[in-house]
Amino acid sequence: MADDKSQRGGADRRTVAGGEDYEVDYFARKHGLTVGQAQDLIDRFGNDRATLDAEAEKLTKK
Repeated sequence: MADDKSQRGGADRRTVAGGEDYEVDYFARKHGLTVGQAQDLIDRFGNDRATLDAEAEKLTKK
């Protein structure tokens, strides 16, 4: 089922929808990652935005 963009709120902002290309692309651009790197992080750590932000920081600080 497609992401219903009219239903926004706190729960929607706490996660990254790994199945939605535009969300993966946004996350990748936000952290200076490739789309492949962003998708790998989502696959490895789940879709919790705080966790993904922390893991992306670790990856880009190397």
